[in-house]
Amino acid sequence: MKPVVIRAGNFWDGISEKPLGPREILVLGETIAEIGKSVSEPEGAEIIDLPGHTVTPGFIDCHVHLSLRPELLGSFWSYSPSYKALLGAEALKTLLMNGFTTVRDCGDMDLHGFTVRDLKLAGERGIIPGSRLVCSGHIISSRGGHMNAMLSLAPDSHPWENCLADGPDEIRKVVRNEIKHGAEWVKYAASGGFSTAGDDPLQVTYTQEEMDALVAAARDFNRPVSVHVFGDEAIRRSVLAGVRSVEHGSMVSKETLHLMEENGVYIVPTQLMATRPARLAADDAFWQALNAPAHMRIKVRKYQDALLKGARNIASGKVKIAFGTDLGIFSYRTNGACEFFEMVKNGITPVRALRAATSVAAELLQRDDIGVLAPGRNADIIAMPGNPFKDITVTERVDFVMKSGTVMRRNGAPSL
Repeated sequence: MKPVVIRAGNFWDGISEKPLGPREILVLGETIAEIGKSVSEPEGAEIIDLPGHTVTPGFIDCHVHLSLRPELLGSFWSYSPSYKALLGAEALKTLLMNGFTTVRDCGDMDLHGFTVRDLKLAGERGIIPGSRLVCSGHIISSRGGHMNAMLSLAPDSHPWENCLADGPDEIRKVVRNEIKHGAEWVKYAASGGFSTAGDDPLQVTYTQEEMDALVAAARDFNRPVSVHVFGDEAIRRSVLAGVRSVEHGSMVSKETLHLMEENGVYIVPTQLMATRPARLAADDAFWQALNAPAHMRIKVRKYQDALLKGARNIASGKVKIAFGTDLGIFSYRTNGACEFFEMVKNGITPVRALRAATSVAAELLQRDDIGVLAPGRNADIIAMPGNPFKDITVTERVDFVMKSGTVMRRNGAPSL
């Protein structure tokens, strides 16, 4: 890999309150070697000029579902693991081209296998191109809870799922099995959801004892825990159990947010999936385009006020926000950077939203090599025309992507 010098019209490091103006970045191999108003140019270095662009760290999406597609919802569970792996490979490439150099899959949708683990291995070995992948295994769920997919299958279908567990002893076994098969995070469902039939977002699907046992079993293997949860009581129990991140958390109270702050718990609010539908609950055209199941709209209408209040609570509080989209629940035809606009629309400042997808996301994932542009860090670098601090929607027009020192997209075209 020959040296690369990037000349940025405007530069933001992932931490500062505002862009820092023109900068040059020297990349050697996979690493940033130097940043300054002028850097050394080794002989034979490639020069990449990005005038009129803001250069930032590669974005991090902390909540995607690579092996899920809403377009296939009616027959999704009948598809094979190999087909779901192909869907995941397509998603990883799409995410990378949109500027997301790292993503965390928050729930493998292969009922009996470990498709996302295999996607991670294929990416690390260079078999498929795409975003760097952090794997959370399956969503551990109580029977009758959010991830009991048997509710979607024929009554005579095989009743076994690798993510179902009730009671502390069975929960410990499932946690250990997920970790044995490559889960870097452990995830569970503490409440029902909006996208699934037969449950309710305010239902609390695990007792405090069960949540405590789950988090403790993961901690024994040095695995952090994230939780799918919407209602305030289920969030509170999860925080007391010791989770690292709350996923969604859309109906959280100010009191529980304070508890999260005190315990250093992050929130990944996925507002494209939860808050935007609440704002547009009466918009028939939106719901027709979303192609969501009828029960989802019914639930959103039921909890519309609570969802909008929760978004206001998150924006006004000091809890650490990490960026996540829940892509897979809705189509990968949607650029996940739309989440930035939704966050700002709901009162989160542009700098807080941008940090959520860079330095704060890296902090959540316990990675000190990504999320910030600085010497010694991984050369995950993207650029977009314009200034996202003045117009957050320019995040949806990333046209330069470098991952680990390799240019993956330039001038808007893939370099794969």
